[in-house]
Amino acid sequence: MGTTSLAEALQINNWIGGASSETTSGRSGVAWNPATGKQIAQVNFATVEDVDHAVAVAKAAFTGWRTTSLSRRSEILFKLRNLIEMNRDRLAEIISTENGKTIADARGEVARGLENIEFACGIPTLLKGGYSEQASGGVDVYQIRQPLGVVAGITPFNFPAMVPMWMFANAIACGNAFILKPSEKVPSASLLLAELAQQAGLPDGVFNVVQGDKVAVDRILAHPDVRAVSFVGSTPVAKSIYETGTRNGKRVQALGGAKNHMLVLPDADVDAAADAAVSAAYGAAGQRCMAISVVVAVGTVADPLVAAIRQRIGRIKVGPGMEPGSEMGPLVTREHRDRVASYLDKAKEEGASIEVDGRDDAATQREGFFLGATLLDHVQPGTRCYQDEIFGPVLSVVRTQTYADALKIINENPYGNGTAIFTQNGGAARQFQFDVEVGMVGINVPIPVPVAYYSFGGWKSSLFGDLHMYGPEGVQFYTRSKVVTSRWPDPGTSAVDLGFPQVR
Repeated sequence: MGTTSLAEALQINNWIGGASSETTSGRSGVAWNPATGKQIAQVNFATVEDVDHAVAVAKAAFTGWRTTSLSRRSEILFKLRNLIEMNRDRLAEIISTENGKTIADARGEVARGLENIEFACGIPTLLKGGYSEQASGGVDVYQIRQPLGVVAGITPFNFPAMVPMWMFANAIACGNAFILKPSEKVPSASLLLAELAQQAGLPDGVFNVVQGDKVAVDRILAHPDVRAVSFVGSTPVAKSIYETGTRNGKRVQALGGAKNHMLVLPDADVDAAADAAVSAAYGAAGQRCMAISVVVAVGTVADPLVAAIRQRIGRIKVGPGMEPGSEMGPLVTREHRDRVASYLDKAKEEGASIEVDGRDDAATQREGFFLGATLLDHVQPGTRCYQDEIFGPVLSVVRTQTYADALKIINENPYGNGTAIFTQNGGAARQFQFDVEVGMVGINVPIPVPVAYYSFGGWKSSLFGDLHMYGPEGVQFYTRSKVVTSRWPDPGTSAVDLGFPQVR
């Protein structure tokens, strides 16, 4: 494995107050190119003082930004949307280089992120309150929504551009100042987004980026001037973020892990179900929180479905994301690749059959962090490969005899992020959407990520907090309600009345 000396490595720093900001911590991490296994950058980690500086700058910028008209905010967001669109290929190349996903997948990520910018452009409508005239004699009541102040987002490695856009689009549109702490594994996309926001006319200090690790996260969670925190990551960390943040008086939405099940009924179109399972399980090398990781095959559909999936896996081209024709890239780090691969021998010990072993894929002979698509059959609930969120290109097949047994398996799983059903029976599909205890449901749709004008979030251990991310609930998360009761009486009618106010 080749590496670059620290003197030669690209230096990745913070972005505070509209400019690159170096840290004096002396602490850093390495950003790798997963396709080559080589170091491409040194990520300089923020100190506690750097975070404090970013919060102070954001707090000062908030004062002017919150008074900026809704039409002006919308205008800036429209310009930002256009700039991101113009730089879509550049952003996709950054994502592919640092994350490993294919260029096509990276472009798709940018497109789905842009939906959230477009939604936030409608902020004049989204922040409309309610008004009740003559709620009582001469009294009007109305509700307004106001920004919180300084808010922060802590984002994962698997979507370096989309998830930040999930957060900062609504946060900034609502009048807040935003601090982004991206994954230290994929630091560069956030800096390009910050630069484009500045070009769009966003005042300096409204959007800041702090690079780092747990030191930066802990300070964000402890800082008294940070009012709200959004997080996407693993369930143990999400739970800790939620508990720490709320204990410190913050509003927190923390999206955790997933074990997404795809239920296939005997009447399903086998080819369509196999296409969907392969697409949803192995896209982005399985490193999606909405990836299908378990197929629950009911009755006689199991054998033909497994055969069809196996056939399709054989045609997947695994290779560098920037290489033409690649359909699945590497995993994000060597350590993560090795952890995912470690599940395979354990699965066999626990009684599963390895129908396709990704360790045999030719791409694993390359220098990067490659693992081919893997298919496990006859997996039993309760085993390690079923219970854990593997977060890699490993698809497990669980066999059941009835719909009731399949539903029980899904509902008893501790995660409740996404699920899907494949069937040609409308009644069965409707019953499933009623019965299943999962936050996002697809009917003949394997990855039911909601469009930007709905909201994203799971149930159970996949979400800590009351509100889902982006969309209408995102606007609600980044604002607080204020109800005003107003009367303009004739001074001559004023009198002392110590009774409790009544509606008359």
